[in-house]
Amino acid sequence: MPRFSVIVPAYKVQAYLHDCLESVLTQSYPDLELIAVDDRSPDEGGAIIDEFAALDPRVRPMHLTENQGLGGARNAGARAAGGDYLLFLDGDDTLTSGALRAIADRLKETAEPDVLVYGHARTHWDGRTVPDPAAAQLTERGPAPFRLGDRPGLLHLPRAWNKSYRREFVERAGFTFPPGCYEDTPWTYPVLMTAGTIATLDRVCVHHRQRRPGSGPGATGRRHFDIFEQYDRVFAYVAGHPELASWGPVLFRRMVDHLATVFARRDRLPREYRAEFLRSARTHCRRHRAPGHPAPAGSRLRHALVRLGLHRTFQALRLASVVRRRSVKAATRLLRGLRRVVLQLHYRVQLRLPVRADRAVFSVQGGRGHGCDPGALETAFRTHVPHIATAWIARPEHHHTIPTATRRVTPDTAAYWTALARSKYLVNDADFDRRLVKRPGQVVVQTQQGTPLKHLGLDLQERPAAAGDMDFTELLRGVDQWDYVLSGNRHSTLTWERVLPGRYTTLTHGRPRNDALLRATSADVARLRECLGIPKGTVAILYAPTHRDYRRTQRLPLDLDRVLRRLGPRFTVLLRADLTRPTEDAGASTGIVDVTDHPSVEQLCLASDVLVTDYSSLMFDYANLDRPIVIHAPDQEAYEAARGTYFDLGSFPPGAIAHSEEELVDIFATGHWRGSHSAQQRAAFRERFCPWDDGHAAERVVRRVVLGESEAALPPVVPLAERHPVPSAAAAFARSALTTVPQPAGPVSDLV
Repeated sequence: MPRFSVIVPAYKVQAYLHDCLESVLTQSYPDLELIAVDDRSPDEGGAIIDEFAALDPRVRPMHLTENQGLGGARNAGARAAGGDYLLFLDGDDTLTSGALRAIADRLKETAEPDVLVYGHARTHWDGRTVPDPAAAQLTERGPAPFRLGDRPGLLHLPRAWNKSYRREFVERAGFTFPPGCYEDTPWTYPVLMTAGTIATLDRVCVHHRQRRPGSGPGATGRRHFDIFEQYDRVFAYVAGHPELASWGPVLFRRMVDHLATVFARRDRLPREYRAEFLRSARTHCRRHRAPGHPAPAGSRLRHALVRLGLHRTFQALRLASVVRRRSVKAATRLLRGLRRVVLQLHYRVQLRLPVRADRAVFSVQGGRGHGCDPGALETAFRTHVPHIATAWIARPEHHHTIPTATRRVTPDTAAYWTALARSKYLVNDADFDRRLVKRPGQVVVQTQQGTPLKHLGLDLQERPAAAGDMDFTELLRGVDQWDYVLSGNRHSTLTWERVLPGRYTTLTHGRPRNDALLRATSADVARLRECLGIPKGTVAILYAPTHRDYRRTQRLPLDLDRVLRRLGPRFTVLLRADLTRPTEDAGASTGIVDVTDHPSVEQLCLASDVLVTDYSSLMFDYANLDRPIVIHAPDQEAYEAARGTYFDLGSFPPGAIAHSEEELVDIFATGHWRGSHSAQQRAAFRERFCPWDDGHAAERVVRRVVLGESEAALPPVVPLAERHPVPSAAAAFARSALTTVPQPAGPVSDLV
């Protein structure tokens, strides 16, 4: 008997069915049966189901002799199911990576509840992925399992496909889906009210597809009137179960909410049906009225209009609401424009005042918190030139990362423009505001964002997928404002001066942000690992994939749950997803710590034992620690075609290279990740790309830029052989606990 029976009805979903079935069969939790129900679909859906059944014995195809609708197809699948738990998945939806594993673990943690409710996100036809706004109801805090009375807010999730149901409970209670549209309503409410035990899983497990309007078989026209019969079924169920009578007022309010929402969808309910719909709503509200659970203050008027069936009043108030919203938007735009004018006038006034030689302002791309090269230089300013007052520009949510001795400045405020106009030193790893006017006497230090591997600057002119809407004229205007550019190695120097040509001076003093890596102690490493919750005696893998320009939706290249199961409990993953754009499936689970929002990547490097990345410049910084680096590049050809790289990693590898998940698991399972050959590759890589990072880069930059010292007067670079970076936590027990790693049980391909 399988653990899960995943039931997938298929009707006119041939374009999406392959992805749906594939998302189930490639789950890292294999104990399942997939019951795919061809609901007499006129397209190729039935053939697609048969193709999958021929390739995987877990697929059980069903071909109905006549179309029964979504509810009937689900019922047919449920009758044939033999799993412990039932899951319903629409034919155009998908399970997220690792979803079944997370569901199975949560079911075990919560003592096999009757119903487990989990999260979902809506994936729109235009590429947007929108999390469920009611996801707060899924918190796992508090006792579990529980009854619906302990968490009544779950009634706000009336969907069948975001829950798993204990089959024995469903069969004993005799639950089935009714015919017609809105079939989830008379299923979900009775199931939740009757369930003896319920639990939640705060994780996105389903991607629910939102098709382009008019392109799918969704409810239109009179089919929306099915909602009234469905609510009749809900209240009939309550009437037949007196112990549920207390839920009547709650259900009545939910019904009115639902009816108002359907009525408001003008794109689905045509004009000729709207008055009739409201009249029917009035009739049903009178029939099922159950006082005792009033609507929130903001919804009472809408509820009253639906209950009374006041179509013309509803339309008039809706029109008034539209006029009000547009007026507010227009007024807001006017006020914002006026604010911009005032701030620019303020900036012009500040430009006429003297530049302050005792002021320096710092920032990083995106207005994030204190860190990276500008953060290291800001600290060095306070240490070596304390007479210069420093300020940091960041969005308010990042102000907590700024040292107390540093002034906090919010972008696009009066203080912001004053700092840009009056400070002598301006330090950033990206360009400041494009409206910046560089004044005589001001010094702009461009730190860049690490050693370049992927194409940048003018090289992107031939890479439209990576360049996007980049304005190269504006790019060069910013370059013309730079006085100094930092470089960590000869490769960076040659690249910057070619792809970002300008009159600036290149400072070959190393990367200031790497000073922290060279100065840290074993006590620092232990403290950081404890703060991050890394279990003692485990190997911490810092996984830092980079952004894919050729993909609109960013997904993790690795199934981390599957990788960790193969490697065993002695490994922990620190997941550092791309910061520039949200990454799907970046949620943490057992053995995975999501550190995407951690303010200091340097601290993450120190806390980890090995880096796994692809094309991120972080590898050049991490090499300073002389710790293992593993490259996972499954899409190298596609990435190089879209973005381009300055050299082939195979020519100058920092360590072992894997081109697939199987190869990555094998590298760790065999110990190759920390073998002698990998160490030799890493040593050559350090020699080429880390020649000037000795822990004193920030000091040299400050003494050169601020104090005006000559190159000869600066502290000499410590030779590579004399640098002794702090060892990783794993190094202390590498010879004992990690002499061997258990080999995978069976071929890797069996689990992929």
